[in-house]
This record gives sequence, C-alpha cells and structure tokens, in this order.
Amino acid sequence: MSLRVVDHSPTDAGHKRNPGFPLDLDWVGRVRMNRSALERRAATIGTRRTVKKEYQLAWLLKAITMIDLTTLNADDTAGRVERLCAKARHPLRSDIVDALGIAKLDIKPGAVCVYHSFVATAVAALQGTNIPVAAVSTAFPHGLAPVETKLKEIESSVADGASEIDIVIERGMVLRGDWQALYDQVKAFRKACGDAHMKTILGTGELATLTNVAKASLVCMLAGADFIKTSTGKEKVNANLPTSLAMIRMIRWFHEETGIEIGYKPAGGISHSKDALNYMALMKEELGTHWLQPHLFRFGASSLLTDIERQLEHGLTGNYSADYRQPMV
Repeated sequence: MSLRVVDHSPTDAGHKRNPGFPLDLDWVGRVRMNRSALERRAATIGTRRTVKKEYQLAWLLKAITMIDLTTLNADDTAGRVERLCAKARHPLRSDIVDALGIAKLDIKPGAVCVYHSFVATAVAALQGTNIPVAAVSTAFPHGLAPVETKLKEIESSVADGASEIDIVIERGMVLRGDWQALYDQVKAFRKACGDAHMKTILGTGELATLTNVAKASLVCMLAGADFIKTSTGKEKVNANLPTSLAMIRMIRWFHEETGIEIGYKPAGGISHSKDALNYMALMKEELGTHWLQPHLFRFGASSLLTDIERQLEHGLTGNYSADYRQPMV
C-alpha cells in the first residue's frame, strides 16, 4: 500500500524558544472568554470535514510523532518504564510498517513521559534514539510542596537527563487571581529547567472558568513556558475541546503580540484515534498546519497509540483486531 504522507520528522529548525517577558497585568486584565461561543465553535470540530481512507492513515501516522508516551501510575516500576521505552523504539508492529511502506519514515513518538525518579531509567533505555525523556515534576499532580523542594526536583530530573520538564502550577493562585505569585513561581521553574523545555500544566478542570484558564495560560507564557498543557490526567475533568480552544486562542494572541510560538499539549482522557484527529483539526484550523509538529504540539496519552495501531490495521485489512495484538507494555 502506498501512502501520500507528509514528512513526520520533528521540524524545529529556526524555532525561537520563548525567552519570557515582563508580567503585563493590563493584558491579563483584558482577557475574557465566552464559554457559550467556545462550546459552539468546538462542537463543529469533526463535523464540518473529516479525513478518510489513506488520508486518515497519514494523519494517524503523524499523530504518533506527537504523542508523549506516558506512564504515571503509583505502581510504576523500572521494568514498566523499560517496556514503555521499548514500545517507543518500535511504536508499530513490523507487519503494519511493511504493509504501509513507511519504514523509511522512522516514525517515533514525541517523547516518553515518566515520574522524575524514573528519568535515568528511561534515558538509558532510549539511548541512541533521539527520543526525548520528559519528567513530570514540581510535586505532580497537585503542585503543593515548598518551592525549594519543587526546584530541586526539577534540577534532579535535568541532571538525570530529562530534556523536557512538565511542571504543575498551584491552582489556588489562579483562583485567587494572584497573578504575580504565579508568574514568579513559573519563572523560577523555567530558570531551574535550564536548556530543558518546560511544559506548564494548568490543571484546567480545577480552574473554575475558561477566563481563568486563558489568563493562567497568558501568565505562564509571559513567565517563559515553552508549552502550555491542560491537565495532569488525574483531575475529574481533563482535556476537552472548549478548554483547548481557549488555550489555543491565547497562544495565537501571544504569537501576534510577541512573535513567539508556544506549544500546546492536551492531556488526560485522549485514548481514541477520533479524539486525536479532532485535536489535530482544531490545531490546523486555529493555528495552521505549521503547528502540527512535535516541537509545537503533543498529546499526553498512555493508550492512544494502541487505538491508532488498531485503526491502521483496519485500514489495511478492513477488520479490527483485539487490543492485545498491539500491546503497550
């Protein structure tokens, strides 16, 4: 089978990292989000246009390159992390790769995401692959620990080889409207990250309003965040399209004002290929095809890859296979 696919390799040449900017409280004060309007717009994603047949397969292959393959469980072990890294090295079964004729694309996930205590294990398991290791840090998932403890956690993960750090904010700062405290803390986290890129988890399901989500997004971007991310995956409400739309529009506004491109990462509950296609369509329509690259868009997911494999096999055979034919670990 011959697929007309775009280049799936990470493309960040010429990408300028967010240097951070002074906190502009006037700008923060002007931010407003209309929930009803955002919900109406989000409801059109996936209904106005769809991708089918070989085009859908190409989109799903691209989706793999933007997955942060994740294990964040209380019972994680070094063995589980090593198996996840083995999956990252070979995200698709060889018979699927051969049938699609995509071996030369060397498709790999965007990163492997683990607790900071497993960073060294993941780095060793991924040696020679150029797959980044991302560490969740700063008292994940609640973010409630002394600042000094959270800074040391970041520094430890970076020292162990993490090239991406997923930090969490203190939601109470947003709910109180204490934007200066949020800015100062995120800026300190960014400094501790050094050369490691920082993804800032907002915990959007706990921020009460979409205006709060948008304002928190702006403050974190001003403080130097390379990515803004919806959720830890541990909240009752995780990623959804209206919340994503609010955050994406703040990314667009930030880019218009500063010229800096900020990445976006929806996380939590994204386990089906259709969900992935909807988020990709949203990014394409709101920010353009350029943003559909691993350095600007990621999925936080643990089971999405399994469903993508099933969909790819269906595209080849017309039949859906059992989940166990695409084991995650």
